[in-house]
Amino acid sequence: MRTLIKTFKALSDPNRIRILKMLQVRSLCVCEIREILLLANSTVSKHLTLLRDAELILDYKDGKWVNYYLNTSTTEKYVSQLLPFIANWLPDDKTVQSDAQKVKDVNRDIICRA
Repeated sequence: MRTLIKTFKALSDPNRIRILKMLQVRSLCVCEIREILLLANSTVSKHLTLLRDAELILDYKDGKWVNYYLNTSTTEKYVSQLLPFIANWLPDDKTVQSDAQKVKDVNRDIICRA
C-alpha cells in the first residue's frame, strides 16, 4: 500500500502534474522547468524529488545539466499503468497547452547560464 500512496501523493500537486505533462514533450533540466513554472529552483527540485521517489521520472547527467524524463520503462505496476492514462489526460487544458508550447521554445543555453 505504501507504494500506491507514494505514487498518488506525487500526483496530488498541480505543478507536479504540469511537470509530467511537460516531460511528455521532451526531457528538461531544472532551470527549464523553473522558467516555465515560474518557481524557485529549490521548489522545482523538491517537486522533482517527489516524482523521482515515486518512480514517475528518472534523470541523467548531460554535461553540466541533469535532465529529467518520464519513466516509461518502469516495472513498478502503478507507475506503468498510470503514465499512459496521464498522457491522455488534460488535452484541452489551457495551462497544459501553454506549458507544451513553452517547452518547445525554452532554451537552456540562454536561461541556464552559470
